[in-house]
Amino acid sequence: MNLNVLLDINWNAVGLQAGQLILSLSILVILHELGHFIPAKIFGCRVDKFYLFFDPWFSLFKKKKGETEYGIGWLPLGGYVKIAGMIDESMDKEQLKQPAQSWEFRSKPAWQRLIIMIGGVTVNVLLAFFIYAMILFTWGETKLPNQSLTQGVWVVDTVVNEVGLKTGDKIVSVNSEPVKYFEDLNAALLLGEKMTIDRDGEVKDLVIPVNFIEKIVEKGKRSVLLMPRVPCIVGEVGVGTPAAKNGLLAKDKIIGIDSMKIDFFDQVKPAILNRAGDSIALHVLRSGNEMVIHSVVNADTSIGFFPAVPSMDEMQQQGLYQFETRKFGFFASFPAGVSKTFDKLGFYIAQFKKILNPSTGAYKGLGGFKSMGSIFPKYEWDWEAFWNITAFFSIVLAFMNLLPIPALDGGHVVFTLIEMITGKKPNEKFLEYAQIVGMVILFGLMIYANANDWLGWGRSK
Repeated sequence: MNLNVLLDINWNAVGLQAGQLILSLSILVILHELGHFIPAKIFGCRVDKFYLFFDPWFSLFKKKKGETEYGIGWLPLGGYVKIAGMIDESMDKEQLKQPAQSWEFRSKPAWQRLIIMIGGVTVNVLLAFFIYAMILFTWGETKLPNQSLTQGVWVVDTVVNEVGLKTGDKIVSVNSEPVKYFEDLNAALLLGEKMTIDRDGEVKDLVIPVNFIEKIVEKGKRSVLLMPRVPCIVGEVGVGTPAAKNGLLAKDKIIGIDSMKIDFFDQVKPAILNRAGDSIALHVLRSGNEMVIHSVVNADTSIGFFPAVPSMDEMQQQGLYQFETRKFGFFASFPAGVSKTFDKLGFYIAQFKKILNPSTGAYKGLGGFKSMGSIFPKYEWDWEAFWNITAFFSIVLAFMNLLPIPALDGGHVVFTLIEMITGKKPNEKFLEYAQIVGMVILFGLMIYANANDWLGWGRSK
């Protein structure tokens, strides 16, 4: 495969992920802003603009209908509705110098302004409920019980070995809480403080370092730490490698190396470690027939093939593990969707606490659009994955917008609640300065997160 083809494949993956990210954010931003727009119109406010993305200097598209200009900006950092008489990111001071009009935001009662402010967050939460409900109704839910991993877990990332966890260990509990499903193990490790394992029948307690997330970031961000153990199935054999020259083919199953039995792919590397240049005998199953293929271990202690690591769906289809599958009727999917939303929200809040604690080093893993895009599938458009990610982003957007930072909905909510309690409206000059401070904070965080994506400030060099 030449370099141009390789680059084409990479750019195709980047384009696919970028397309999914833009569509996901567009859906979330438009519905979030509708959450402000609709109550504003109901309460008689004039809305001057409704924009997807920001439009400094120019817009990609705009059309005026009634009193409102609808458009698409060129800067994909969010979106906005410009409500007359409101101190927002537009910083329209000229209008605020004029006497307040009945159709302006500032003229409305505090309770109406509060509803307008929380409208975007409310829509994002309801959207997450709905998306998760429809995912469960359409695809159901398939999970791998942790107890099914009778041969333990596969430690994919070596940073986990530093905790003391080894491939083949069975994880009994994290923070003294049993982990029911394998899908919860990665998150439990990231947020936990200790774990109990079963290693060859011996129960041990392992301490998860406070800066465990920092260690992961420094080694290079990886979303998967653990996987179920899988057989060693050859996916692709490198052209010109000793394995290819000696007849190893895709779909071959390696069941032994010399006298060592190979049940799982994770056993291959230990079997050939420190054997660079040595000749080895690969015991292979091909179409049900066993054969021996002799090969040489490369200088980098590899054989010259890429494994065919099955997805969770493929594991289920191949009968490698006993999965639990639940189907949901239309009405049953809604309470299940609500439950899943709150579970995801709890997980995100726990992550956020880690980020706020400097000793965890989790802030080094903050990422921007590149990290967000990398979550989406690379090589195919998977609607189930797309909607799962979009629902989670909707939860994140709701939570972040409720933070009590000026320029965010949460900041406006705090000032409005203070007004409702004290009966005194904050000074407009104070609100203007608070808006500026909030915007500086937000842009600073955005610059840091996106620079961290590309420059890798949190990673060791």
